[in-house]
Amino acid sequence: MNIVLIGMPTSGKSTVGVVLAKILGMDFLDTDLLIQRKVGKRLNEIIDARGTDGFLQIEESVCTSLCAENTVIATGGSVVFSEKAMEHLRENGKTVYLKISLAELKKRLQDAKTRGVILRDGESIEELYAEREALYSRYADAVVSEEGQSLEETVHAVRERFLHQEKA
Repeated sequence: MNIVLIGMPTSGKSTVGVVLAKILGMDFLDTDLLIQRKVGKRLNEIIDARGTDGFLQIEESVCTSLCAENTVIATGGSVVFSEKAMEHLRENGKTVYLKISLAELKKRLQDAKTRGVILRDGESIEELYAEREALYSRYADAVVSEEGQSLEETVHAVRERFLHQEKA
């Protein structure tokens, strides 16, 4: 069984994922790094070269081709735009939505362009948040709020949710 971390850009999916994998004795995969390796460019360079739709196609391809077991998977924030990718990830895993507030997203996300964040022309951070929040909630088997939580507290909460789900 895998643990699939979903959430806003900067929500700490990769950081939480690495620590969680160590604690649980699981493997770790970061789909953003797999995309970069496959294309040979950083995320923002891929978006610049291929556009939003081109990037989303690559992300879907990478995520639907994943074959992992006993792995914590940190996804890119835009993976929820692909129903096909989410269905594949959920086939052998539990999805945990690492939830941050809009205020926290604004504080953490200083430059969406250099981070390789999918932001459509004219789309505000508020619009990105509203659209994605609904999708994360839709696909989440569990939600962990990071509000006022340290890294250790967030990891512990994810671990508890996963272990609770595994027993159910």
